[in-house]
Amino acid sequence: MNEEIIKNISLELNIKEYQVINTLKLLEDGATIPFIARYRKEATGSLDENQISKINEVYTYELNLFKRKEDVIRLIEEKGLLTEELKNNIMKATKLVEVEDLYRPFKEKKKTKATEAIKLGLESLAKEIFRENSNIRNIALKYVNDKVKDVDYALEQALFIVAENISDNASFRKYIRDNCFKFGVIRSVKKKNKEDLNKVYEMYYDYKEQIKYIKSHRILAINRGEKEDILSVSLENNMEYIENYLKNKLIHKHNQDTEILLNNAISDALKRLIMPSIEREVRAELKIKAEDKAIENFSENLKNILLQLPIKGKTVLGFDPAFRTGCKLAVISPTLNVLHIDVIYPHEPRNELEKAKNKVLELIDKYKIDIIAIGNGTASRESESFIASTIKEAKRKVECYNSQLKDRKK
Repeated sequence: MNEEIIKNISLELNIKEYQVINTLKLLEDGATIPFIARYRKEATGSLDENQISKINEVYTYELNLFKRKEDVIRLIEEKGLLTEELKNNIMKATKLVEVEDLYRPFKEKKKTKATEAIKLGLESLAKEIFRENSNIRNIALKYVNDKVKDVDYALEQALFIVAENISDNASFRKYIRDNCFKFGVIRSVKKKNKEDLNKVYEMYYDYKEQIKYIKSHRILAINRGEKEDILSVSLENNMEYIENYLKNKLIHKHNQDTEILLNNAISDALKRLIMPSIEREVRAELKIKAEDKAIENFSENLKNILLQLPIKGKTVLGFDPAFRTGCKLAVISPTLNVLHIDVIYPHEPRNELEKAKNKVLELIDKYKIDIIAIGNGTASRESESFIASTIKEAKRKVECYNSQLKDRKK
């Protein structure tokens, strides 16, 4: 186990480190989350299912993050390009996407416009554009040859390298991604000639909302409409603001020729490379968060349903069947107060049938029992027969429910 990750989880969830360690050990041994929550309270310090699930989720993510950091550092180091600053930045990253941003410039790229331009020997010309060399057209003339027909073509191809370098800049991508989350808008429109027979997605036919405010259930609805080919979904951002951010970062000398070139490269980088991938990342993160929220809401709703009073206004005798250890009894009031607890031994090996029958009849009379609920397990059939015969002698009407919820009425 990774000690640093365990310490971080402990701080994030405000629990003790031993609770994290013991929980992870139980999970590694194959124990399920419900089992740990119910039967291993001593080991976990009474963590509930949500806390255990969060520990499992966070540890898995952090472990994958740590492994990816190691892999990225190794891959960059093998190229002889790793610096101490880059290594520190990778190790400080808190998200996988940040690690991938830092690794992006060093990845082996498939065939792109930039790689084709590099094959033409135009990488150094791209660097001169970045330097805002005022003599850029004369410099570009040096690159004209059989494959590079003229100066304009040389500059056009070199700009593909510039655009890809802008796209590969980790700090640019982080800023733009954060900007999308803070100020971006998600928009959906109904596709032409697509039928929505029951008008399930009517409110999303022409809908937009800021990403930071949109509720999870609306994200899921929009995604379903898109999947069913009824809605077209897009993200809208203040592209002028984002372009100006990049221009301020990249353009300093304001030479006329290089300024025009860099403006073109920035527009191309945003439109062709940066925004499509960042929008995919933003939508993927929205989807994950929406699904997590839906599960959380479902769990809470289910919990509330399960905690509702199952039988309103009735006094219940809970009957937990067993042979050797006896049948446990619990009388529960209509307001869920425990009125009485007892044990009887109507079955083998003690066979105290009469004594057990008298005890049940006494409880029925004393607490005005309306229902006897028999649990499932060892001796449940025998217990059902015992109760069925016993309630025939009761002075009041009592219903009996067995583990399959089949009722017997007196």
